[in-house]
Amino acid sequence: MRPRAGAFRRFQIPGEPILPRVFTVRHIAAALLALAAATMAAPAAAQSLADLVSSAQAARVAPNGDAGLPPGAAAIFGSREFKAGSLQGLPQWQRVLAKMKQQRAGYLRCSEDASACQSEAQRAWREVVQLAAKGAPRDRLKIVNQYFNRLPYRLDSAVYGVNEYWATPDEFLRLSGDCEDYAIAKFFALRQLGYDAEALRIVILWDEIRGIGHAVLAVYQPQGIVILDNLSELIVSHERYKHYIPQYSMNETTRWAHVHAKKIPTLVAQKR
Repeated sequence: MRPRAGAFRRFQIPGEPILPRVFTVRHIAAALLALAAATMAAPAAAQSLADLVSSAQAARVAPNGDAGLPPGAAAIFGSREFKAGSLQGLPQWQRVLAKMKQQRAGYLRCSEDASACQSEAQRAWREVVQLAAKGAPRDRLKIVNQYFNRLPYRLDSAVYGVNEYWATPDEFLRLSGDCEDYAIAKFFALRQLGYDAEALRIVILWDEIRGIGHAVLAVYQPQGIVILDNLSELIVSHERYKHYIPQYSMNETTRWAHVHAKKIPTLVAQKR
């Protein structure tokens, strides 16, 4: 997807001047503490860090003492994370989840019985699920990652005529999509393959090298967190990605806001 210019909008914490160019760690931390405690209502067309921060500020909730901040070691991509139990501030993700509740049964029937498949998208879904299910456990992530990565990358504006649209797996398999659509398809494929929702997160982040927004799927395993990325066939530890700065992440029940020691640029020119 290609967010509109200014997706990372300037914001102001009460009593502080408007930031000119970048978010400082102190300002992000204060805003995200409010975010984790707030019930947010972000615009359906955008879910950037600034949109979430603005929603938290609009709620005028004072920073919580811990706001779900985990003790000890850093979280994904070296960040600190703030947990919130509601998905209310993620309308695009909520819409995907609602559609999947309606579509999951059909996809499951197709996966179990080829004669039950009613579309090319369902047949493609059956193919990847069957391939991964037959593979060794250590190979399943690789199979899922490579299968969806072969689909062509397409901007939301080209597919749906809007700047921001999160596609269901059915939509993605029919029309293709952009970075978060790859992550969403992989998320639900692994869920059907038996991965627990708590072991999976879609992560929205800033790619420091390319200077654009991006999305990946994180898989939490006993040996650590690994990343499924539409830009790579390799599946490696999140610790290898020094240039990824997480903004927020989510699964089917929970969202997390992330604070990183690095500064996040004010402007997102594009996302891929």
